[in-house]
Amino acid sequence: MKKSIITALLLILTLGASAQLMEQREQSGIYSSSAESRQKKTESQIKSEVSETVELMGILSRTAGFEEFSDDLAGQYSKDTETWFAQYKNHPTVAYYKDIRAQYAIAYERVTNMAVHLDIEKGKVKLIGDRGELKNNGWQNVDLDDFLKRLNKFYTDTRFHEFFEQHKPFYDEFLKTYDSYVMGYLHPEWFGRFYNGSEPTEQFRLIIGFTYGTTNNGASRQLPGQPREVFAVCGYNPNSQFSFDTSLPLHEFNHSFVNPLLDKAENAKTMQEVGTGLFQLSQSVMEQLHYNDWHIVINESLVRAAVIVYFYEHGYNKFAVNTLTIETLGKGFPWMLDVVTALRFYSAHRDQYPTLNDFYPEIARCLNKYVEDLKR
Repeated sequence: MKKSIITALLLILTLGASAQLMEQREQSGIYSSSAESRQKKTESQIKSEVSETVELMGILSRTAGFEEFSDDLAGQYSKDTETWFAQYKNHPTVAYYKDIRAQYAIAYERVTNMAVHLDIEKGKVKLIGDRGELKNNGWQNVDLDDFLKRLNKFYTDTRFHEFFEQHKPFYDEFLKTYDSYVMGYLHPEWFGRFYNGSEPTEQFRLIIGFTYGTTNNGASRQLPGQPREVFAVCGYNPNSQFSFDTSLPLHEFNHSFVNPLLDKAENAKTMQEVGTGLFQLSQSVMEQLHYNDWHIVINESLVRAAVIVYFYEHGYNKFAVNTLTIETLGKGFPWMLDVVTALRFYSAHRDQYPTLNDFYPEIARCLNKYVEDLKR
């Protein structure tokens, strides 16, 4: 009972503070704009980029009416996209794409997973990497060869490459600005050390999805003989203060490390009961966020907590950390303080828990305690 009262008070404070936080957020360091945060900037090991296949999948999704790719937030680019592709709304590939969305829930991160497993060579779109990675991420019921054939027809008929090339100066100008604001505050070495107690072996890639709007996704792929690639695909939204929010790519990169932990049978068994309980506690809020099962709730909880821990460990000022924490509480994760506390304990006891996988049962115990405390 006591826990529920505290949680309710936190949520009330969250709502009351939201306007002030929006005004002060730029000063907090989340945007990497404060003097204090600028001192922490280092030469980035990665650069933001544009991907023709991400744009292709995003624009196909927009043309098919997928609401998560249909926000008109990109100014002239949105207008150019609509003008160029409006005549193809009844294209056979678009009709087919609508059908597989309805049948197999192709949306959000599933679109991005396909995009990062595509390449374009000599005017042809082709699949690359392990097809099993796609089938494990929502494409298992889709005939991939048939999809690829239809996608190539859309690519050719719409003269997509011509559209993409015409907008290269626009892409390049924004990427240069984005790099100057954000990339120096992303430290990929942290991920390997935090999750596995070792230097990272992954290649980190940050892609701006110029048709993604408010949609941001994480993805990964393994090409033969290459390091595993982890992707943060962040939407372009020039009129929002979130355009240069360092927490967004951090969030998406974390997914490539958090999600595989729950894919392990022993971890799923440990988390299922408490995950189901947490989902039921915040179901209405979670469904508004399109988080429709307990697996997503657990992964999102750990990812969001990990970003807050990253802020702590990289010396972000207290206002930045508190702002991010309060916003997370207000988005349907009232147990976030408990998870952050658990992960900070993990960080301080690496001799006992070399990897986050070793600590996973303790996270489950922490969440179980939260649920049990609510019942008192």
